[in-house]
Amino acid sequence: MSDILSGLIQAVGEQLQSPQTTYVKATYERLSALELSDPQIHEEIADCLGEELDEMLAQQRPFDEKNYRKLLDQLPWPNEPESINGLKDL
Repeated sequence: MSDILSGLIQAVGEQLQSPQTTYVKATYERLSALELSDPQIHEEIADCLGEELDEMLAQQRPFDEKNYRKLLDQLPWPNEPESINGLKDL
C-alpha cells in the first residue's frame, strides 16, 4: 500500500470518529450493508477523498466538502446490487 493511500485511509478513520463528518460514517454504514469488508470500505472512501484532494490541488482551490459528499454519494447503494460487482472483487 502506498504512503499516500495509507495517509488517506488514516484520514478516513479520523473522519469516521468526527462529529463534523457524520456523512462519512453514513457512507461507511451504507457500504457495510453491502457486505464489503472494512478495508474495502476504507479504500473506497479514501479514493473519494483522494479524488477531491487531487481536484483541489489541480484547481488551486480550497477543499470542497460538497464535492466530497457528492463523490461519496456516487458509491454503491444497497438497492443497486449491480453497482457493487466490481467493488466486491477488490
